[in-house]
Amino acid sequence: MSDGLPQQAFDLADEEADARFAALQGKLVPLWASLERFNQDEQTIVVVPSLSVDKVVTGAQMQAYEERFLFLLLLLRQPRARLVYVTSQTIHPSVIDYYLDLLPGVIPSHARRRLFLVSPMDGSPRPLSHKLLERPRILERIRSLVADPERAHLVFFSATRLERDLALLLGIPMYGCDPRHLHFGTKSGCRRLFREADVPHAAGREDLTSPADVAEAIVAMRRERPALAQVLLKLNEGVSGDGNALVDLTGLPAPGSPSEMDAVRSRVAACRLELAGASHESYFEKLGRSGGVVEERIRGEDFRSPSVQLRVTPLGALEVLSTHDQVLGGPSGQVYLGCRFPADPAYAAAITSQARKVGERLAREGVLGRFAIDFVAVRQDGGWRPYAIELNLRKGGTTHPFLTLQFLTDGRYDPDAGRFTAPNGRSKHLVASDHVHSPLFRAFTPEDVFDVAVRRGLHFHATHETGVVFHMLSALGESGHLGLVAVEDTAAGAEDLYGRAVAVLEEEAAAAVAPLVVAADAAGRRPETAG
Repeated sequence: MSDGLPQQAFDLADEEADARFAALQGKLVPLWASLERFNQDEQTIVVVPSLSVDKVVTGAQMQAYEERFLFLLLLLRQPRARLVYVTSQTIHPSVIDYYLDLLPGVIPSHARRRLFLVSPMDGSPRPLSHKLLERPRILERIRSLVADPERAHLVFFSATRLERDLALLLGIPMYGCDPRHLHFGTKSGCRRLFREADVPHAAGREDLTSPADVAEAIVAMRRERPALAQVLLKLNEGVSGDGNALVDLTGLPAPGSPSEMDAVRSRVAACRLELAGASHESYFEKLGRSGGVVEERIRGEDFRSPSVQLRVTPLGALEVLSTHDQVLGGPSGQVYLGCRFPADPAYAAAITSQARKVGERLAREGVLGRFAIDFVAVRQDGGWRPYAIELNLRKGGTTHPFLTLQFLTDGRYDPDAGRFTAPNGRSKHLVASDHVHSPLFRAFTPEDVFDVAVRRGLHFHATHETGVVFHMLSALGESGHLGLVAVEDTAAGAEDLYGRAVAVLEEEAAAAVAPLVVAADAAGRRPETAG
């Protein structure tokens, strides 16, 4: 045994493990070809939404993130599909019922017979894949639920060596990026990729491992751009902006001055961290361990943060899936909070064109699965100019809203027109967030949210293909946290529906705790749920 993991997962030398994994991945080619021709062929999808990323999430938040991909239950609309969904802890039955009731054209009980829920009942902060690798009996349980290993595949949030080992032990290929290619998705790796693909990107330096490296890089950048006012320091493996820090360069000595280096070092040491509660000591320790980059913070007359989602299929085809405008927040506006779909047509075609260059290179390298390229778009001289800033070789915060919309409507995104159209000819738009939060929401159970949705006219309406779909409901009781996707026929309608949904939840939560507030005030104290 090693670190509590099955010995057979680590007995193989890297070269042999890579060779076996490549052979296993070859099974995806005939499976994918079959699924592209018919959607009624037998298949088993094993979903392991493990957070094998540099992001600290514990307790109910981890369970909520693992449940964020429950939209994949909508794949059960395919009458011969079986789905094995694995989470650290058991999913509340009412949440499962909620998703199955959304299935268009399928009897929920029929779908339920083809759904299998597996859990190690382990709420520790370790990645779910790690928890499975140390439990041979659960692995055997998952194997037993796969009707035909030749017609099965794994779905992960991200693919690291943990997920590769899990695929090898289960004998099932995974639809995702081979861990050998993950260097392309680091901040340093994607900067090199953007440069080689001739894609506009922010001025900067990569492969930095210490505050001294960062200071030297900034001094070199100031020689090239004396007016540089702010730069962003980014950890190579940071997620959702949490690994970013802002360095203010205003008021420094002129470039080349004898005192410049000392002044820059002081600014680096005092950088403003985006992740709340993080310490500079831990941040720079991570920089030393995994490296990072420093980049110019791009400014303009107007500023947007769009992204393009693409995939490379097992057959080698590159497909543009969607574009989104990201909603950002945090101390300096770098933390991902939500998205709007589709992206503004004023620059959707421009970012799609640049994203294709990157996608074509990744396809040639043998990268497989979904990935996203984040841009900033700035208005300059009356037009929009895009700059690529990040490549995410994993599913991200825009994946589940878009696929929820696609599965519910059977619509398609036209990357040339920048428009998503349902079969009835209507355009569809969405606004989504994983960060709908209030201490008052702790008064809700998932059933309460469903009740509010129905009574207040928010629930997704299959006939009109509009309404709200909720997710991440496991975090309600502990942190008052949930997510939602608001779908409408127009961008303004989706925005209004999202705002109305949040307002209704706040109103209903306040009404729910009102009797507690009255009782507490009468007793001379105030309950925690009343905020």
